[in-house]
Amino acid sequence: LGVPIVMHDYLTGGFTANTSLAHYCRDHSLLLHIHRAMHAVIDRQKIHGMHFRVLAKALRLSGGDHLHAGTVVGKLEGEREVTLGFVDLMRDNFCEKDRNRGIYFTQDWVSLPGVIPVASGGIHVWHMPALVEIFGDDACLQFGGGTLGHPWGNAPGAAANRIACEACVQARNEGRSLAAEGNEIIRDAAKWSPELAAAC
Repeated sequence: LGVPIVMHDYLTGGFTANTSLAHYCRDHSLLLHIHRAMHAVIDRQKIHGMHFRVLAKALRLSGGDHLHAGTVVGKLEGEREVTLGFVDLMRDNFCEKDRNRGIYFTQDWVSLPGVIPVASGGIHVWHMPALVEIFGDDACLQFGGGTLGHPWGNAPGAAANRIACEACVQARNEGRSLAAEGNEIIRDAAKWSPELAAAC
């Protein structure tokens, strides 16, 4: 194919096609990035349908490397604890029962490969403290407009996001509260990064 990554929409493409593509990608050393367009038709119905947690678990069984998981912040918001629950089910080998997170029974994935959650949709540098706190280190953060909308262009937009991410990770590792001090952390990092200052 000449590319290092393939994107597939597993709900519109179907699980059989997704599993075949997952095998192809593994055989050819390609990453498989999974989109979830149409999920709201299935998982946002209160009377019928199924929760996204079930769709996320089905994707893990079918195969894929990344899966859009919502953000809790930004335009693709979801309930924090429930989102964290299916993020855990996507990437952890073992999940204890936790009804607050929507994990209704202990799940042991044994050696089944995990899926990296993707946060995207209306996120920008000011969301970085919350994103680092919510998703931790094992996540893919996709800043579309948050990168391309930078007043100086794409490369400075990417630099601003990276600097904000590194500042938040460092602050977290130092024991600072990202929830309480997030804005201050971003402002402090912007003092030595003109790209981040312009994005703010």
